[in-house]
Amino acid sequence: MNAEEVYEQLLTRVGEANPRPRIEPVRRLAELAGSPQLDFPVIQVAGTNGKTSTSRAIESLLRAHGLRTGLFTSPHLVDFTERFQIDGAPIDETVLASSWEELRLPLEVVDAELEASGQGPITFFEALAVLAFAAFADAPVEVAVIEVGMGGEWDATNIVDAEVAVFTPIDLDHTAVLGPDIQSIAQTKAGIVKPGSVVVSAVQDPDALAEIEAAAAERGARVLVQERDFRLVDDRLAVGGRQIDVLGAAGRPYDPAFVPLYGRHQAENTVLAIAAVEAFFGADRPLPEEVLDEGLGQLTSPGRLQLIGTDPIVYVDAAHNPHGAEALVRAVSESFDFEEVALVVGVLEEKDSAGLFAALAPIAHRVTVTPVDSPRTSQADALYEVAAEQIPDTPIEIAESLPEALDEARAWAGRAEGRAVLVVGSVVLVGEAIAFARAEGWGIA
Repeated sequence: MNAEEVYEQLLTRVGEANPRPRIEPVRRLAELAGSPQLDFPVIQVAGTNGKTSTSRAIESLLRAHGLRTGLFTSPHLVDFTERFQIDGAPIDETVLASSWEELRLPLEVVDAELEASGQGPITFFEALAVLAFAAFADAPVEVAVIEVGMGGEWDATNIVDAEVAVFTPIDLDHTAVLGPDIQSIAQTKAGIVKPGSVVVSAVQDPDALAEIEAAAAERGARVLVQERDFRLVDDRLAVGGRQIDVLGAAGRPYDPAFVPLYGRHQAENTVLAIAAVEAFFGADRPLPEEVLDEGLGQLTSPGRLQLIGTDPIVYVDAAHNPHGAEALVRAVSESFDFEEVALVVGVLEEKDSAGLFAALAPIAHRVTVTPVDSPRTSQADALYEVAAEQIPDTPIEIAESLPEALDEARAWAGRAEGRAVLVVGSVVLVGEAIAFARAEGWGIA
């Protein structure tokens, strides 16, 4: 069995876009699998935007410190094995298949128990999380960085006993599932805080921070908050990324460090990651400078302002809500000097497409809307109407597929100097674009 076959078997279950607000069936599944989530210490990352980039930065710093790491993130861009990283590389297919085989009998048992009690079987993401824990235990890893799927309190990843709970900025997203306002969303996400742990938070909306601090007080957890307990002192544009000055949670400044990612939001994510790793080792002492330099030097964030083509220039970015799109616009405006940008946009139907287009308007000189390769896609004609309303007086085209949209946008970009193409709006769309670039032999992605 290979990784694709494992993925196909998982896809027979209820998808990760439809989580069930429950945790006990996941605990039961993990228990029958030997409770692998208890075999290694965990740093758990929740939030709305920046979770994956922050998780990757934490993992990179831990690996630079000499630890054997596991990293669990979702969704994947192209290859299913991307979701399970061991020591900075996607998991070996045979290792993943072996862990899946060991999990199949426990899955059958729990599915039968759930059916007998009138509940639905284990979902895609519930099985996926336990599979990750089993694979990391088998590796074995010395520490795992676990990105929350959705929410926090009842998310399948929350069977871990995380020593450090990290919160990236919390904003409105998945409101139909998590709640209509930031306070209720933050309350659910704060459910990852464990007794006696350390909480490390980005700058938050006051309502979100209040929920995080309330959860921490209830569980006797120490709280470190960006700008109060650690901060980004300075952030400067550099060739290929940012140059940052950081005051860590230990109260001591670090030497200037280079982050090979674009945008101030990535500098903020990096500062959050540094504080999280400090908290893991004990926040009273800073990280060695050589660990910081190595950890940041090897850092990548696929799908986040990732270059996939140069003739003409094509970037992709997984921003899929207004908050993420605003950060993207700032990053493009600060980091590049394109005269005109063509946006290729596809959005899943549950997302705030109007807010997304409004946020993207400052950098949109031309827009091509396209469906995403997902049953949850917004239709291109519907996106056209939204885009026309939110970005008036801008040429807007409709494409039937992403390859058609890329052909049209790249042809436009190739007709004049200073033009570029940016694919944005969905992680799924970005994955499609990367796969297409590889198939076409663009030689970058």
